[in-house]
Amino acid sequence: MMSQGDTDRQTDSETMGRPKTGLFLNRALVVSLLCLSFALTSRSAPEEALVTHLPGFNGSFPSKHYSGYVMVDPSTGKRLFYYFVLSERIPSKDPVVLWLNGGPGCSSFDGFVYEHGPFNFEQTNGGLPKLQLNQNSWSKVSNIIYLDSPAGVGFSYANTTAAYKTGDNETALDSHTFLFKWFELYPEFLSNPFFIAGESYAGVYVPTLAFQVAEGIASGVKPALNFKGYLVGNGVTDEEFDGNALIPFAHGMALISNEMYQAVNKACNGSYYNPTTNACREQLNKVNEDLDGLNMYDILEDCYHDPSVIRVAGAANSRLPSSFRMLGETERPLGVRKRMFGRSWPFRAPVRPGLVPTWPQLLNSLIVPCTDDEVATSWLNSPDLRSAIHAENESLTGPWMLCSDKIRYYHNLGSMIKYHRNLTARGYRALIFSGDHDMCVPYTGSEAWTGSLGYKIVDEWRPWFSNEQIAGYTQGYEYNLTFLTIKGAGHTVPEYKPRESLDFYSRFLAGEKI
Repeated sequence: MMSQGDTDRQTDSETMGRPKTGLFLNRALVVSLLCLSFALTSRSAPEEALVTHLPGFNGSFPSKHYSGYVMVDPSTGKRLFYYFVLSERIPSKDPVVLWLNGGPGCSSFDGFVYEHGPFNFEQTNGGLPKLQLNQNSWSKVSNIIYLDSPAGVGFSYANTTAAYKTGDNETALDSHTFLFKWFELYPEFLSNPFFIAGESYAGVYVPTLAFQVAEGIASGVKPALNFKGYLVGNGVTDEEFDGNALIPFAHGMALISNEMYQAVNKACNGSYYNPTTNACREQLNKVNEDLDGLNMYDILEDCYHDPSVIRVAGAANSRLPSSFRMLGETERPLGVRKRMFGRSWPFRAPVRPGLVPTWPQLLNSLIVPCTDDEVATSWLNSPDLRSAIHAENESLTGPWMLCSDKIRYYHNLGSMIKYHRNLTARGYRALIFSGDHDMCVPYTGSEAWTGSLGYKIVDEWRPWFSNEQIAGYTQGYEYNLTFLTIKGAGHTVPEYKPRESLDFYSRFLAGEKI
């Protein structure tokens, strides 16, 4: 594994070539070779996986849906759950897109329910939510697989608790194994253009899995996936770039004064992610106090305060950034939509090597700050829903949670910049998109690291349009790399800007200029 820092940003043959990932590919090669024993035929998708109805929806699905489990490790009984939505256009020709939510430890049903799935969900008084067709579903133009990964997340599970100790490398291996076995079940989609997409901590999931897919293709492993590229939204990427993103963002958004910005910049010498002096830490604390109470996932939105969580007082509370503290029982929850967890408070946003706690582990609570996930939680924990989508009983998987408390997850593959450099140098298309009002993984970091690759600009900074309105800004680089902002969007871009998201998604998949 390459160390972080300047080594990741070199443009020599090593960083332009293969990231140092040890035995990263070995298990996947073995598994994929085993797949050769499975004779691919022209058979259609497995009918036993067909979803014929969903609680809360009355009517006909706009396309076929399938769901079920794929065994990725028989020794531990590790099974990954997927939900597959066929394209509403031409399923046999449209791209197949694998969608991954982040966390680590958060279910990709988050994307299905709140972002770009085929339905919009309406909360009801005391009952399960009602479902209406989503006119901005990404299944309008693509087949899409929602994958709960790693095991222990969502409906995915294993037979041993030891299997829940995992990390970047193991998750990429398991997801690659999943893809080979999934295409065994659905061989008619093997020739379709294939993309990998995700957001937040999937800024790690996506490039590491994409690299493994690319390595398999280069090695001649069969069946060969028709991999074309990948998309990452507000994705964590690199310790230094992510860690230095917040202060410029806060200053540019008028969240801190010019005087405060100058003071923290001087005290920290322009480097905020790893303070080494008391003066720097003191100024960062002042910024922290100034930003306390904002919704980190969208600074324009209210912060939902769960009324059942009591504020912890005293020394234990002081160890947590103030934005982790929830208001007490006397506070009323604000009537806002759920806001997805991606990473914790921005001062923790740089992902460092070692254990990365999930939200439940971080807070000793199932509550994710500023979020209301009641709709998804009530629907996905319904026995009728589990039966309809072929999910195992709660006795095996545990209750569905937005973000799991089961796994112990380790960041063990370093900066993602080397992966992006490798993949784009191979010719794979990459779209790095960013909601410009997200304070969790600010656009300033994504813009900085894409520029740090040193690629020639082939499409200078300009607005892009949706519905004849400026929807954000974009800059294109050589090697098919595009950086894109979405005006007014937060951390989970399709949730905030569904129509605009479908527009850039459709254009990227089609290879069109955005």
